[in-house]
Amino acid sequence: MGPDPHILTINSGSSSIKFSLYGLGATESLILQGELARIGAPPGSFQARDHGGQQLIARELDLPDHDAAWKTLFAWLKGHEIGWELHAIGHRLVYGGRDHVQPQKVSPTLLADLQILMPLAPDHLPHEIKGLEAVPRYFPDLPQVVCFDTAFHQRMPEVAQRYALPGSLAKEGLQRYGFHGFSYEYLTQELSRELGGPEAPGKMIIAHLGNGASMAAIEGGRSLETTMGLTPAGGLVMSTRAGDLDPGAILYLLQEKGLTPEAVNHLINHEAGLLGISGRSGDMHDLLAQEDTNPRAALAVELFCYQARKFIGALAAVLGGLDTLVFAGGIGEHAAPIRARICGPLKFLGLDLDPDLNQGRGPVISKEGSPVTVRVMKTNEELMIARHTRDLMG
Repeated sequence: MGPDPHILTINSGSSSIKFSLYGLGATESLILQGELARIGAPPGSFQARDHGGQQLIARELDLPDHDAAWKTLFAWLKGHEIGWELHAIGHRLVYGGRDHVQPQKVSPTLLADLQILMPLAPDHLPHEIKGLEAVPRYFPDLPQVVCFDTAFHQRMPEVAQRYALPGSLAKEGLQRYGFHGFSYEYLTQELSRELGGPEAPGKMIIAHLGNGASMAAIEGGRSLETTMGLTPAGGLVMSTRAGDLDPGAILYLLQEKGLTPEAVNHLINHEAGLLGISGRSGDMHDLLAQEDTNPRAALAVELFCYQARKFIGALAAVLGGLDTLVFAGGIGEHAAPIRARICGPLKFLGLDLDPDLNQGRGPVISKEGSPVTVRVMKTNEELMIARHTRDLMG
């Protein structure tokens, strides 16, 4: 691809397309990033900024479906000088199943495999596949690489992956996969580089806390356990996702309330979580501002912190101890009160925050001499995808 390849990364969701352009030469540089939002829910929007934050485009427009969004994005790229210098596109695919672990080039065989996997990720794969199919219409000679968000957790022990279901269902791929893999991989690599090798952080928990939230237990660069399972709806309570539910609750919604599977899916992914508890908002910043006057907002915040403490305790048990805790994601990086409430009752595990350092957002926010080092780190999933794409394309 030449000494200074330009890699476009794409993350296609149900109502948005996020993109970033990186130059990966002797140094790694962000050239631009942007998003097409509110696809299918007018008014849509298209915005992009360069590496310095300068607005390149910001306008409302009609985006009735993903085809219209792809056409808008690629026409803009081709009309801009940076569109003439693309060397490859790296796509984030949320789910790769058991057989797709390593990044790979897009091929007819891969697309056929993804169609088979679609029932296990109906909220994500259809839109991501459309993105893979759209590129050749606008950039027919541009190589494409797919990177799987589940790949980082594929080395978890079988006991961590397996559901207590009949073996026939496990053979069909009904198991725990875990997500936010690019975030965990990036943070693990950055810490290893900073501290001197994959063993340096010791027994580590990374808390990726954002609108989607999960945690992972990592040792020696390997994921041993994570909170999400078959889908990103499991584990911690999130902005609009319920997190872990008793299967009987799903049966109740289906049998007693008469909801369709589609309605249940929408409920647990888009109407639950912090939004469902508070009845007002799924945004942690809003809830923290309201908790003194709104008991439901206060409950949502407390439940989030309670579950986070519970999972940290469980993951520490898996690791057999804890040396490093990393906070990342929008909440993990920016919400000092949440970090304090999560860590405060866990002093028995060796977590001891310095209040002043915590307010300053790190990079290390634990007290000097604390048995567990607590860090705040900014993650970069898009750069991880760009690196994988570059490495595969050579």
